[in-house]
Amino acid sequence: MKILLLGAGGFIGANLTERLVKDGQHEITALDIERAKLDETVKNGEIRFIHFDIRANEKKLERLTADHDAIIDLVAMANPSLYVSNPIDVFKLNFTENLKIAEFCVKHRKRIIQFSTCEVYGVTAARAFGKDSSKHPVPFAEDDTPLIMGPVKSHRWIYACAKQLLERVLHAYGLEEGLNYTIIRPFNFIGPRIDYLPSEQTGNPRVFSHFMNALLYGTPIKLVDGGVNYRAYTYIDDAVDCIVRIIDNRGGVCDRQIFNIGTPENEVTIKELANKMCATFDKYFRQPADPYPEIVSVSGEEFYGKGYEDCDRRIPDVTKARKLVGWRSEHDLDSVLFRTMKYFVEKHRTKQPSPGRDAVARYISREPESADFAICDGQRTDHLGNRLNVRKGRCRG
Repeated sequence: MKILLLGAGGFIGANLTERLVKDGQHEITALDIERAKLDETVKNGEIRFIHFDIRANEKKLERLTADHDAIIDLVAMANPSLYVSNPIDVFKLNFTENLKIAEFCVKHRKRIIQFSTCEVYGVTAARAFGKDSSKHPVPFAEDDTPLIMGPVKSHRWIYACAKQLLERVLHAYGLEEGLNYTIIRPFNFIGPRIDYLPSEQTGNPRVFSHFMNALLYGTPIKLVDGGVNYRAYTYIDDAVDCIVRIIDNRGGVCDRQIFNIGTPENEVTIKELANKMCATFDKYFRQPADPYPEIVSVSGEEFYGKGYEDCDRRIPDVTKARKLVGWRSEHDLDSVLFRTMKYFVEKHRTKQPSPGRDAVARYISREPESADFAICDGQRTDHLGNRLNVRKGRCRG
């Protein structure tokens, strides 16, 4: 099958491209305005890469669509700081430009796999009715859960609204024009190469990268609004495995379906995530010269700007993925964090003098067992419940 992968140079796109190349079942054309994460794959001649901005040349984009069997659309602005600072650009790219791709697929009778977001679910019903969602855990189901957005004045929701509107248009084209679509709603994928570190590049990346930056550079670990909101993290390799099954679409079971991809068992509050990352770093990666970041609470407006509001909880119901494509996530949260942090630690250590590079092997020689450590009442403990030897000043709140 000839696949056109739009947004191939991003975190999900690069990992998906590499997996498709490894499987060797498809002919891949990859488009993006950046290719750093794909450099090795491109250099090896394993894909056709086109440096291309979908906003620049509609005719070329239509020709490419017509020349492929399936279109995988990952093009998006997916960064909360941009939702607040550049809402119009966010809407135009996430809806207007992506709608053109969908209409080319309608015109040329092509299958489209459209990446959406778990943010289309908005806030939980518990929060909408003034209840405490921490006491009312209700998973989000693709075909049944109401999509509840925040108020217009909180323009952070423009991203979720743009994605939700695109989903509704795809559904309508499926009804009226027979468009064969599959919509994917990712739930907080993380892994190596997820983002840059803000001490190394200007910008405002996702929360994991901010916390990792704090551990390596000593900047404060900032908990937005106290870090009370929940997220469920999924390792990128597990996510890509599900995506590939959806692409293969055996028996047509994914036609005109929406899929959550996530790991409900890996749900954690942002504050708990910070503590868990501190514990993992202290146990497996810390060296004597590493800084000890302070944990502080900041408001959403202070961190992101006026107009920010957060989703309180996102628990994915992945029953459909399990039933239709036989997928189940394999990595628990401890493994997800260890593997992802290991990548950033190794990358950081290579910038240090040779003693640092030699020492890192002693800290990352093995991967933790599932229950190698836990967080109990804010204290780091081992699997027997014994408090770890935490020196004063370590990742303190």
